[in-house]
Amino acid sequence: MRSIASLLLFIFMVAFRMVKGSTRIPKSQIPIKIGHRGAAGYCPENTAASFKKAIELGVDYLEIDIQMTRDNKLVIIHDPTINRTTNGKGHVKDLTLKELQALDAGSWFHPKFSKEKILSFSGFLDEFAEKTGLLIELKKPSLYPGIEEKVANELLKRGLTKGDTDKIIVQSFDQNSLKRFHKLLPSVPIGVLVKKRGVKGLSNKELQSFSTYAAYVNPKITMINKRLIRRIHHHGFKTLVWTVRKKKDVHLLKRYNIDGIISDFPDIF
Repeated sequence: MRSIASLLLFIFMVAFRMVKGSTRIPKSQIPIKIGHRGAAGYCPENTAASFKKAIELGVDYLEIDIQMTRDNKLVIIHDPTINRTTNGKGHVKDLTLKELQALDAGSWFHPKFSKEKILSFSGFLDEFAEKTGLLIELKKPSLYPGIEEKVANELLKRGLTKGDTDKIIVQSFDQNSLKRFHKLLPSVPIGVLVKKRGVKGLSNKELQSFSTYAAYVNPKITMINKRLIRRIHHHGFKTLVWTVRKKKDVHLLKRYNIDGIISDFPDIF
């Protein structure tokens, strides 16, 4: 009897492992890990400390926001003003790079980050471009005429548009800006950011209109359902979902077979 019981237990354990294994997500479906403004849940966003932390946590991409100074330099900052994330006040476009880099860009998050500064795009690329993929958002590009050309030139100067065409992805809410960038660097994948209102979400007509220049459609997490992801994929796009902050949302999104997750906490994957 003991040998029969042992045999039955063995059969049960084998069957359990087979069933458990069959529910695992295939490796090809595991979404890429993207650090939102670095690791913005742990460090002041868009700073060197945040980007280093994200890389330490094993991100596949760093997501950054690009704007332009009064003296036409590209800088990494999310808001059009410096009020929230520095000890200064004013609009990014009204200040020079030197004035911006004199500010404390970390103490608002925690005093231990008081030495963090606003980064120039060129300085960021020098330090981080070879360490991970880059998801570059053109932030409020209508405020900065010519920003598309400046970003494109920085990438070209470093040869970052050669080889792996998905190493760099450029995204924005501004579709006219994305179209301009696509004409400048057609080899760089474009992502359309969307945060739709109401229950209809994205129409098929809108999705079709993106196909002339975009490779990604990147919706806000509050829009997400399985049907939307299926339609985005049906139209030939990949999709990166933003901004994910809860582990339960990661498990749900994996079941939807999305292509990437943008998170303040890259270690929740």
